[in-house]
Amino acid sequence: MPETQQVMGALLDAKEQARFIGGCVRDAILKRPVQDVDIATPATPERVIEILEKANIRVIPTGLSHGTVTAVINHEHFEITTLRIDVNTDGRRAEVSFTNDWTRDAARRDFTINAMSCDLDGNVYDPYNGIKDLSTGYIRFVGLAHQRIEEDLLRLLRFFRFLAYYGKHPVNADALSACRTLAPRLTELSGERVRGELFRILTSPNPATAISYMQGEQVLHHILPEAGHIGCLRVVAWLVKSGTNINGLKIDPVRHLAALLDPTTTEAQVQDIADRFKFSNAERKHLVVITAQTHPISADSTPQDLRRVCYEVGPDRAADIALISWANEVAVEARLPIERTAAWIHIVEATQAWKPVVFPLRGRDVVTMGIPHGPEIGALLAKIKCWWVEKDFYPDHQECLEALKKLIK
Repeated sequence: MPETQQVMGALLDAKEQARFIGGCVRDAILKRPVQDVDIATPATPERVIEILEKANIRVIPTGLSHGTVTAVINHEHFEITTLRIDVNTDGRRAEVSFTNDWTRDAARRDFTINAMSCDLDGNVYDPYNGIKDLSTGYIRFVGLAHQRIEEDLLRLLRFFRFLAYYGKHPVNADALSACRTLAPRLTELSGERVRGELFRILTSPNPATAISYMQGEQVLHHILPEAGHIGCLRVVAWLVKSGTNINGLKIDPVRHLAALLDPTTTEAQVQDIADRFKFSNAERKHLVVITAQTHPISADSTPQDLRRVCYEVGPDRAADIALISWANEVAVEARLPIERTAAWIHIVEATQAWKPVVFPLRGRDVVTMGIPHGPEIGALLAKIKCWWVEKDFYPDHQECLEALKKLIK
């Protein structure tokens, strides 16, 4: 990528060492799409800023105390961090000092597969055998698992996230033991940070496996005690990924969270989850709607019933409800009859094909019939809208007006 070459070139032309670090190296080795390009250098943040500005590259001092600046070229962002060591940690924050020792910098990183670096010529530096662990799917902490988690408690959840994306059997027993021991301290983390890692786990290709380990090690109990339906989560993830081949379906963390919750979870508990994880209003409404069980969908739903749900909650939320209901059936009976499966596919496809409809009447229609401004207008419109929905959205503007006239009389 030209932007990457430009940033690296600026550092190297200034006679400073620079290497790609962490995730971009890991994913490049696996030939997976690289999301973010991070760069490490012995140069101090002030020196990096000086170099970039001289090269006419926009630079943002995103975290000077931790040695991080961000270079921006054509909307592409590159985090450039000075080599560092941890001086003091408390489980949430770290006090660091800068170094020019690449191995000491690698020693402070979380997992061996994230401790690799690579220069512009493609030479990979791998002080902790990360390439071997990457090839076998063995997620291993750099150093002692218990110590590394105590330095940054978020690493406990990151372990399960990397297990979800890169892990294979067997799973590191020392890491699991450390996670179980330190899980009670997860309450020290902010809801936003926990949600961030949990959502990343839930959007992995097969989230149920990692979630199962979290439940087995009592980790889930401390962040999501309402979870209790891993089988449903497993099936929903499979349906979306490869079980249906329905266009328009995408992996969604809120849908997966809803699938994971125990079916007896109350709305009050759902609201508590939204509060705990600092959900946005849209995320909160999404979770409440698809867990409320007030808009049931089954493989036996009539087209009219399905259209009503799509109208009331939206086609995407209707698809979520259908997928979770379908998964609940599969979790109980793994091999549904072919006809039943076909019916479910038709239901989900119908939600995706639904076209929004607009209620024909407005408040001014009621006013023109002599009703003064006030709450009565809203009440009349609500009654006509219920009638219109029951009629399967077919009555047009004139028919709705006639119904309104009868109602007023």
